[in-house]
Amino acid sequence: MTEVEATAAPNRQWIRQAVDFGALVAFGAAYIVHRARGLEGGEALVQATWVLVAASAIALIVGYLVERRLAPLPLLAGGFALIFGVLTLFFHDPSVLKIKLSIQNGLLAAILLGSLPLKKYPFKYLLGDSIRVTDAAWRTLTLRYGLYFAAIAITNEIVWRNYSDDTWVAFRGIIWIAACVFGLAQVPFILKNLIKDEAPAVPGPTSPDPGL
Repeated sequence: MTEVEATAAPNRQWIRQAVDFGALVAFGAAYIVHRARGLEGGEALVQATWVLVAASAIALIVGYLVERRLAPLPLLAGGFALIFGVLTLFFHDPSVLKIKLSIQNGLLAAILLGSLPLKKYPFKYLLGDSIRVTDAAWRTLTLRYGLYFAAIAITNEIVWRNYSDDTWVAFRGIIWIAACVFGLAQVPFILKNLIKDEAPAVPGPTSPDPGL
């Protein structure tokens, strides 16, 4: 990796984070506006999903323009958001949007944790060229992220099935913050286990769900 590429990599990642956060804010703002207009929580969620679908498409486009490719993790997150967003609008059912978090994160958890006995690390593929660490470090990161995704899926099931629509929307924002904190918490471990003959940029906090 050249010095220019190493410098540009973190900039690209932070651009993506900014786009993802902006999309989350737009979705939340749309929900708040519709609630202020007097819509019930479920109907407000359905109407805000129009913003979600548009934001998902924009995030994928920006990701492609910034990186000149569709990286696996953003593509997975954006694809899930588009598919479940469209299904929510088609069925006019906010529960479809809510369960997206459970299915997406549950699927990722199953893939990552299920790969450990096979000594295969699909997380390495999902992150692409973002970081280059030892196989032992990949195993640890795979375990950590697998447990993290499982926790998000389980927590989402508890929240959307037992609490109000307003609470679930707030929970979506909390997840984005939690993803950033969790990602930053892995940086010291990643730095400690970088492959010495490489000069990769350490990625910023990332999540399979870009807040959409």
